[in-house]
Amino acid sequence: MIYAISLALIVLALLVVSVLRSVKLRTHNDFMVADRQLSVWVLIFTLLCSWIGAGSLFAGAEFAYKQGLASLWLPAGGWAGLLVIYFIAGRARSFAQYTIPDLLEVRYSPMARVLGTICIIVSYTAIVSYQFRGGGRILELAFGMSETAGTIILAVFVILFTALAGMSSVAYTDLVIGLLVTIGCLFALPAMISHAGGWPAVTAALPSSHLTAMGTMTWGEALGYFLPTFTLMLGNQAMYQKFFSARSERDARLSVVGWIIGTVVLETVIVLLAIVGGVMFHSQVESGQLPAWGLIPYTARYGVLPIIGGIFLAAIFAKVISTGNNYLFSPATSVVHDVLERFVMKKSSDRSLLLMSRVVVVLLGLLALAQSFQPSILRTAVYAYDVYGAGITPVVVAAFFWKRATTAGGLSSIAAGTVVAVAWKSFNLDPIVPMIFPALSASVVSLVGVSLLTAPPRPEQWQPFFRKTAEGR
Repeated sequence: MIYAISLALIVLALLVVSVLRSVKLRTHNDFMVADRQLSVWVLIFTLLCSWIGAGSLFAGAEFAYKQGLASLWLPAGGWAGLLVIYFIAGRARSFAQYTIPDLLEVRYSPMARVLGTICIIVSYTAIVSYQFRGGGRILELAFGMSETAGTIILAVFVILFTALAGMSSVAYTDLVIGLLVTIGCLFALPAMISHAGGWPAVTAALPSSHLTAMGTMTWGEALGYFLPTFTLMLGNQAMYQKFFSARSERDARLSVVGWIIGTVVLETVIVLLAIVGGVMFHSQVESGQLPAWGLIPYTARYGVLPIIGGIFLAAIFAKVISTGNNYLFSPATSVVHDVLERFVMKKSSDRSLLLMSRVVVVLLGLLALAQSFQPSILRTAVYAYDVYGAGITPVVVAAFFWKRATTAGGLSSIAAGTVVAVAWKSFNLDPIVPMIFPALSASVVSLVGVSLLTAPPRPEQWQPFFRKTAEGR
């Protein structure tokens, strides 16, 4: 009963925050970028919440069960990406647009805006799909319903919260969720280790490879997990939208510092939680009763005292909702702002755009739900990261760091990266060579090669990305 009450309370709290923010919603600008008034603390928690979701809690747990501490290669790619992001955040806020396709049109062409939107829809609806699946698993553990029914109910929650108040809803519910997740993880880890007999007992039960830097992986396999999160982080639209929503360039830059500290601590704790849970429930995983990706919520339900487990399960559930909100909101804004408003509904009123935004949230939510029942969350997550990392990230990074990138180079890079990634998955070639290597290579070679073979871009194309910010950088 305590688990059901915990989940009901978190849903009620999120609903109250969303309704309160939706009452204050006046314009489409409020919906898109929260009127550009997000403070540094709200930014830190909403960035942290958008990054750590089912990908970390479920795909990360599946990876940690198989490889132990070496599974940190997956989040480490994001940590490395954040070090680069620190130098971009202020300039991104100074650019003050709404979406990544805005940036692509200014730097490359209107066609780049359209191609970028397609790539974002493909990648982000895949990410949302496994948030739904993970949430369904949690509802199964708490209420005893089927995982399928839980997945559908979770999808309804996420679609409702996102459609209510857009960025304003996403950012302020993330503040609540971020605090709950931090408390839940930090309390659960020592409780689980104690329940498992102490750290020496945990390490004694693990294969020796689980305590090494590489596990049983080769360098190529490890980089096959590192690069997707590294490239996703560098070009992540959900992140740039938060920077565009910041109150100032200073707030945007400072938020990255807090985000780095928070994500290193929390993602390391999540890997340790999965490792300890894997020791406690090894027989259930090996018998097929429990999928490895479901270890963390299962451990919250059966591996600690109910009061701690209730808080922790509610924190995981809230985290899944939060990440689903972020990655559903982001492609919806691209469809409305980058395609409909830009090419079809040019003279539409704020009221019409707001209504259309909510309709698109629902439609993309249903598209994500249709993709929810893949056998491996880890493989789905890596696929989504690869599509985005190869299709979008090279041209976004080039916009801020390489003046010589041309329109033809940018278009060929987006097309090559996306097509190779989707084809690699369609023909199931990933077991031969990890998808990120051919997809990212095709994207970068197209960007550099075609740019050098075509005339240099006009100064007005690259100058907006190399302006000094108000902080003098």
